[in-house]
Amino acid sequence: QVQLVESGGGLVQPGGSLRLSCTASGSIFSISVMGWYRQAPGKERELVAAITSDGSTNYADSVKGRFTISRDNTKNTVYLQMNSLKPEDTAVYYCNADLLTLGGGQYYKNYWGQGTQVTVSS
Repeated sequence: QVQLVESGGGLVQPGGSLRLSCTASGSIFSISVMGWYRQAPGKERELVAAITSDGSTNYADSVKGRFTISRDNTKNTVYLQMNSLKPEDTAVYYCNADLLTLGGGQYYKNYWGQGTQVTVSS
């Protein structure tokens, strides 16, 4: 069984910073893409940033220059450094990963974390 566990959310003032972490655990053979999505109240879930196993990154236009995604392949962990936070960044942030599990066949499957709340408010 695979789990993605996020941490690092919370309440921060506009202009502040937060760092989210997400660790994948279980019978993991390989991880390809890891990413962060967010969902604000009344809105659809959207991609924030993603990173491949070789370090290639992709960002939503709204966070470019403010957020940085990184990963530690030795720890099966992905990070999201969020700087210059704005009220519109308020959302539940979800970790996402494409994983190949031991004994799980030859195809990567997609997994989600449970989400962590980020609130940007004065």
